[in-house]
Amino acid sequence: MRFLSLKIVLLAAALWLPCTAHAANNILVFGDSLSAGYGIPAEKSWPVLLQEELQRTHPKYRVVNASISGETTLGGRQRIVRALQQHRPAVVVLALGANDGLRGLDLASAETNLGEIIQLAKEARARVLLVGMRLPPNYGASYIAQFEDMYTELAKRHRVQLLPFLLEGVAPEQFQPDNLHPTAKAQPHIMQSVLKQLRPLLR
Repeated sequence: MRFLSLKIVLLAAALWLPCTAHAANNILVFGDSLSAGYGIPAEKSWPVLLQEELQRTHPKYRVVNASISGETTLGGRQRIVRALQQHRPAVVVLALGANDGLRGLDLASAETNLGEIIQLAKEARARVLLVGMRLPPNYGASYIAQFEDMYTELAKRHRVQLLPFLLEGVAPEQFQPDNLHPTAKAQPHIMQSVLKQLRPLLR
């Protein structure tokens, strides 16, 4: 009888585990160096600041930063399934595409990759915040416009929340010498921009 009771307890625990993993309300930040905290102390990056803010305002949420410097949309597409399985997020903050644009890669492929990531996240019952970027003017007006439109079209097609430009409002002096990556001083502003669009997804 005791052995039977133990089996029942173990079975109940096995069935309950996936639910509790998702109920942890993880927010998965899935981006590139702009979200990975390139060139600054990790504790000053905007995802860490977001976690600190949510501890005060939405304490049931936990930020998991799975961003990788240099990541492309293809790289993200190749690892999103494992990330979803591992973290079971309630919300995915998808901030990829900058490296595709900076490398002049085919934007149709980038759009397809981002679309598949969004779809997989939604199939995993995660809400999605899509974070857009902009390119420097030397990439040509047509390519720049196509790049920006990509995020708008994806958000409309998949009906997800959109932050059009991650670095909106970051002052020129708040960039590192490469003029691509923001300094630690810019991170609180970036965090607030993300949080503004993220709040409607926090249930």
